[in-house]
Amino acid sequence: MDATKIIEIIAYTIPSLITGGVAYYLFNAYFNDQQNTRRWLLQKENQKDALPLRLQAYERMALFLERINPSKLLIRVAPVSNNANDYENLLIYSIEQEFEHNLTQQIYVTDECWTIILTAKNTIIQNIRKTNMSEKIDTADKLRETILSDLLDGESPCVVALAYLKHEVSSII
Repeated sequence: MDATKIIEIIAYTIPSLITGGVAYYLFNAYFNDQQNTRRWLLQKENQKDALPLRLQAYERMALFLERINPSKLLIRVAPVSNNANDYENLLIYSIEQEFEHNLTQQIYVTDECWTIILTAKNTIIQNIRKTNMSEKIDTADKLRETILSDLLDGESPCVVALAYLKHEVSSII
């Protein structure tokens, strides 16, 4: 008699446990799906709000690259004296000021893009310094002419960085 009671209890308990397990699994899956949906909607809303900020950052970085491009920089920043070293320092100071003004934009652009922008900036500064070290450079105007003629021989680092920037923007919109 005890064995029949045990079998009867097991016969009622096993289906109840299976039904409870299935219900738990279904409810758990449903709540996880709801949580993922809420998270996705929140992320979508955040992206909608962040996209204009990111595009503005890319615009500012494009403007930065245009402003430090030697062909435009040399026109905008005229020498204040005839001393080549003073002009070199003034050009580098102008580049650094532009960079510091746009430093916060790095949080909106990718790390790779930021690295390319930094490389372009540093390459331009390096080229200005290297050009001024030449024996032929004795005046600010001569430095200016030499930098511009060197620019005609090769592609500016700004052009390369700007092309990458445009490519990256086209991939996010």
